[in-house]
Amino acid sequence: MNIILLGPPGAGKGTQAQKLVESRNMVQLSTGDMLRAARTSGTEMGKKVAAVMDAGNLVTDEIVIGLIREQLEAGGDHGGFIFDGFPRTLPQADALGELLTEMGQTLDHAIELQVNDEILVERILGRAADAVAAGGAARADDNEESLKTRLMAYYKQTSPLIGYYYAKGDLSGVNGLGAMDEVAGEIAAVLDA
Repeated sequence: MNIILLGPPGAGKGTQAQKLVESRNMVQLSTGDMLRAARTSGTEMGKKVAAVMDAGNLVTDEIVIGLIREQLEAGGDHGGFIFDGFPRTLPQADALGELLTEMGQTLDHAIELQVNDEILVERILGRAADAVAAGGAARADDNEESLKTRLMAYYKQTSPLIGYYYAKGDLSGVNGLGAMDEVAGEIAAVLDA
């Protein structure tokens, strides 16, 4: 089973992906993790990634699709893939769909973690306050200004994917504001339906 988790920054996509890894033996394909691993791998693709990143440039969609292809080709005994941080744009969604079709695979679900922006901001600021209260440090981007910038980028670039996957019949929505286990339960219900 291959799925995409959609939602704005702070909606809990990473947390829910980790729960799916633990409960369903799925593989979380995090774009950032794949790029970091490729950069140090010494492979041809890794050398391309390192050259682009060392020059301070953004890695192209073509390179990211190449990394995803490598992961899909690696196979293994698991419950499918969770695409995390990809796709972020409509061209990336098209490229992922083409890759899956080419490899004889499908996208089974695009799950939107639906949240209210005001509550989301409160949640992120609370997370930052909790980290500091526990003697740690808040994430650098866990502040209202950074979150608003990240939300704007999400609405400009990524939110069109909600309509895209809805039109394809792949979209399901779950309440992303519930407790972690409640959200996980709603996601499980979608996957088991």
